[in-house]
Amino acid sequence: MATDTKKAVDLSPITVEIIGSAFSSIVEEMGTALIRASYSTNIKERRDCSTILFDAQGRTLAQAEHIPIHLGSLMGIVEEVLGRHPIETIDPGDMFIGNDAYTGGGTHLPDIVVLSPVFVDDNLVAFTANLSHHADFVDRGHAHIYQEGLRIPPVKIFDKGELRQDVLEFILLNCQVPHERLGDLRAQFAANRLGVRRMQALCAKYGVETVTAAGEALLDYAERQTRAGIEQIPDGVYAFDDRFDSEQFGLDELELHVVVTVRDDEIFLDFNNNPPQVRAGLNMVWTALLATVYYAVKTVVDPTILPNAGMYRPIHVEATLGSIVNCLPPGAINGRTQTCQRVVDLIHGALAQAVPERVIGACTGSNASITFSGVDPRTGIYYSYLETIGGGFGARATKDGLDGVQTHVTNTSNLPVESLEVEYPLRVERYELVQDSGGPGTWRGGMAIRRDVRVIDHVAAFNGSTSRRISQPWGLFGGLPGARSVVTIDGEPMAVETKGSTLLQPDQVASLVTAGSGGYGDPHDRDPALVARDLDDDKISAERAREDYGYEPGA
Repeated sequence: MATDTKKAVDLSPITVEIIGSAFSSIVEEMGTALIRASYSTNIKERRDCSTILFDAQGRTLAQAEHIPIHLGSLMGIVEEVLGRHPIETIDPGDMFIGNDAYTGGGTHLPDIVVLSPVFVDDNLVAFTANLSHHADFVDRGHAHIYQEGLRIPPVKIFDKGELRQDVLEFILLNCQVPHERLGDLRAQFAANRLGVRRMQALCAKYGVETVTAAGEALLDYAERQTRAGIEQIPDGVYAFDDRFDSEQFGLDELELHVVVTVRDDEIFLDFNNNPPQVRAGLNMVWTALLATVYYAVKTVVDPTILPNAGMYRPIHVEATLGSIVNCLPPGAINGRTQTCQRVVDLIHGALAQAVPERVIGACTGSNASITFSGVDPRTGIYYSYLETIGGGFGARATKDGLDGVQTHVTNTSNLPVESLEVEYPLRVERYELVQDSGGPGTWRGGMAIRRDVRVIDHVAAFNGSTSRRISQPWGLFGGLPGARSVVTIDGEPMAVETKGSTLLQPDQVASLVTAGSGGYGDPHDRDPALVARDLDDDKISAERAREDYGYEPGA
């Protein structure tokens, strides 16, 4: 199929703005359709999914405001597809599916990506894509990727509009909850078709040449925005180290490092001095690192930068191949978001030295998760419940941190208690913010979350994965660290080195307390009225008010 649609087009800024808004509307509408049509709680309730629009070369034109780390899974899929399927073999109605971190454009196996070409008058003008986290591959080992689930290279799932039933059956046969997967995949297919129709309608209204030229203009504008923002950061070399703990490697902690160099309107991030990849599901592939870096830099440089590929041009990343932040196959990658969160902390810690007013205290520092799976005694059908639990958002230069939220590269919603108890043979005993978990400071860090879940009438496999169980989220400029994370069974803390699934008997209760976040500034400079308010709201105890803030209740 022909792809040369470039002609000289005289674009007004208004036209570029209108078409850019249309791109954003397309991906947002795709996301809404995907969520509303999905079957599993992980997508229809928690919104663990993303949608994106690419140009014909695979450059990001727009990404819905869903999950930042999903950019890592999406940004590689077009390149992988075009590397295996020459453009002349791609037809209208085709649809591709993949998930493999090394050959499928993904960053871990539960994130299944679906990609559709957009044709106008036999010309390939764009791609629509979406990703959904399929909470299916549970109760598995994580020494290498072969233990983590089904690896899908980019293959056609639809050929000229016809479903390849054999490919679908092959995928479903390797899933533990196939009826959920089928419902979610159908939603993904429908969301892509919607995106294709909307993009074709946009091209019909303005012309392919105008839409293509507007895409180029938007990429250039994002680059200019990024360069202008970087120029506001003082030139210099800024290094930062942090400690990384996980149940995957027990009582040991890894030392992670970054060196950030700002030079004129470009920024360079050097991750070369980091540990080798580990025999655990914590390794990041290259696209996961890039997605994390782009997010972290954008938050400091200019959060209003358009989320397209033009933003990437002034940002340069280096990382040793075979390290935990840039692994080689068959490195395990299922829990890579734990490491991604800590990479954000590294970048923010480094840039706090250059632009302290733009950086916050360390957030909860992980993508803490709980997983329950087993046979539902009410139906006799296998189930899998996954939830990532939020924590503290670090204190800011002029404000307290946010309490009990998803932070940084994750952005899922919580699963409402009512939905959880209807869907699964589980009961939520406690769901609350944790007193004294926010790091003290002139501005207090955000509070952690506690979630206790009881198993009802069956044996369930439970896994609690988190970080900051040994180290604490750091504060800035005199701010104190936030509280650590802890996992308990029937009130007894699980050993830090406990990894893999634990079998819970009926009526046992598993609890996850996430980490808080760091404070900002000297606690003794905090307004006493704010300390009193925190006491009234049970965000801090009287003991911590005296110890950390020098405040005497009732004085």
